[in-house]
Amino acid sequence: MPKKRRNGGRSGKKGRGKTRQVDCAHCNCKPAKDKAIKRFIVRNIVDSGAMNDLKASCAYDLYALPKWYMKTYYCISCAVHMRVVRVRNRQMRRNRQPPQRFRRRDDGGKKPEAPKPAPTAPVGAAPTAAAPAAAPEAAAAV
Repeated sequence: MPKKRRNGGRSGKKGRGKTRQVDCAHCNCKPAKDKAIKRFIVRNIVDSGAMNDLKASCAYDLYALPKWYMKTYYCISCAVHMRVVRVRNRQMRRNRQPPQRFRRRDDGGKKPEAPKPAPTAPVGAAPTAAAPAAAPEAAAAV
């Protein structure tokens, strides 16, 4: 019978007969630790709306609020259902590289502005002197 996955759906067992079971964060079933989908979550303890109030009322200028660190485990069915992982076709399953990571922008979440087009002459106006001069240079480069 052909194998669907190179590791049989388990990661890191390496010859051990059995691994301990962990709790799925969604349905509380008990997948084996090497078969579960693992995610490490880092969040702020305070939501963004209250964070501005705390910064305004804080006596210290550079007080860093503590973060909330949590490692979650999901069984395969819950991870697919919650879109933590996606179903991939046979050829894409061979790709073992991690997906591209989400990178936060440093400009405060603003989208970069597209460059504005150069102003055009009104309809029916005579062409400028710069436009015919550029055409011979482009023809000479070819």
